[in-house]
Amino acid sequence: MLYTFVPVLLLRTLIVGSALSIVVACAAEPSTSGSSAQAPASTVSMQQPQPSAPSAAADAAQGVEAAVKQQSFEEWRESFRREALAAGITQSLFDRAFAGVTPDASVIAADRSQPEFSRPVWQYLDGALSETRVSGGKRLLEEHAQTLDGIEARYGVDRNALVAIWGLESSFGQIQGDKSVIRSLATLAHEGRRPAFAKDQLLAALQILAHGDIPTGQLRGSWAGAMGQTQFIPTTYNTHAVDFDGDGRRDIWNSPADALASAAHYLQASGWKAGEPWGFEVSLPAGFDYALADAGIRKPLGEWRHLGLSGIPSGQDHAMASLLLPAGYRGPAFIILDNFRAILRYNNSSSYALAIGLLSERFDGAGQVRGSWPRGELPLSRSERVELQERLLAQGFDPGAADGIIGANTRNAIRGFQQKLRWPADGHPTQELLGRLRAEP
Repeated sequence: MLYTFVPVLLLRTLIVGSALSIVVACAAEPSTSGSSAQAPASTVSMQQPQPSAPSAAADAAQGVEAAVKQQSFEEWRESFRREALAAGITQSLFDRAFAGVTPDASVIAADRSQPEFSRPVWQYLDGALSETRVSGGKRLLEEHAQTLDGIEARYGVDRNALVAIWGLESSFGQIQGDKSVIRSLATLAHEGRRPAFAKDQLLAALQILAHGDIPTGQLRGSWAGAMGQTQFIPTTYNTHAVDFDGDGRRDIWNSPADALASAAHYLQASGWKAGEPWGFEVSLPAGFDYALADAGIRKPLGEWRHLGLSGIPSGQDHAMASLLLPAGYRGPAFIILDNFRAILRYNNSSSYALAIGLLSERFDGAGQVRGSWPRGELPLSRSERVELQERLLAQGFDPGAADGIIGANTRNAIRGFQQKLRWPADGHPTQELLGRLRAEP
């Protein structure tokens, strides 16, 4: 083991000083207020934190710690081996799973990537709702009708939504990822940005092998460890995967029945309500208060109707709902209910959840968005989003950390500045807004 010795007092000073120079990071995009379309659907995993830029404080602290002690992969593996054996993994299983395993540089590159540009919601939906995906989903709904009958009867989750998730997660099982889950997670546990999370997933992956659901050589998935036709991370697999086809194995890789039923089981546990819609598109009245389009504001449908929103179906007036403006006040508006929030438990992106809802309707010939998207609007790059946050803070509107993530704090800060300007306070970041902030003294 290699060490570089640094006086403890100096080490603490460096770490604390770095941390204090950075504002505490704000939360990632809230479940229903964002329009992020950054993560391609095929890389999504259930309840996995979405990749985001690490804070500068964390980078500084990690850099100092690395200078103090750099543990080799072999040393880390031996340490983890002791933990795994203590948790009940057998020596033979561990040694078989780790035979020939070395760090994967491509996994670290993916983990640390910070794309400068992200697709706006309308571009994401164009791909997610492609004719190929719609026609494929219709065909598979017919092909697996009997299985889906059984899944709906057991879990109460709409079959169209399940097939939509199947389509976005893995192109109906065609793109599942071909990396060794053990190697990917071991790499991330050794030197990734979330080592504790990766180590938990790695132990769960070993438990999957111990259970006998899949042979070691077939335990494959995405660079982040998401697995199978519905892209479960290992801990979610262990808690929600089911053997629906009755062959004695929970095989989300090769059995569509197991994969779809497992997704249904997860959505059921996430609060899915049988027979209820995910939401619907609405029209807003003139003079509407756009500040009401906030994930934290939930009102009964009857109250939204009273506020002048049109397009709300009759009945269920007491169902609680929020208003979503995925492209700000210039774009379409949607009322979203509990099933939308259940989909967000699968992938915490409103663009993803909106795509699932609309795709599920497209299978029945509906799901067309009536409102116009502001396609001429150029989205902010990551560096521009950071600049936006810095300038909001300079104007007295606290967005949280200047990390480029448009979360709840940033949207509230944007609303405050918009209200100061007497603009529609939709909390949506735009080039126009950034330009106005640049013009402020």
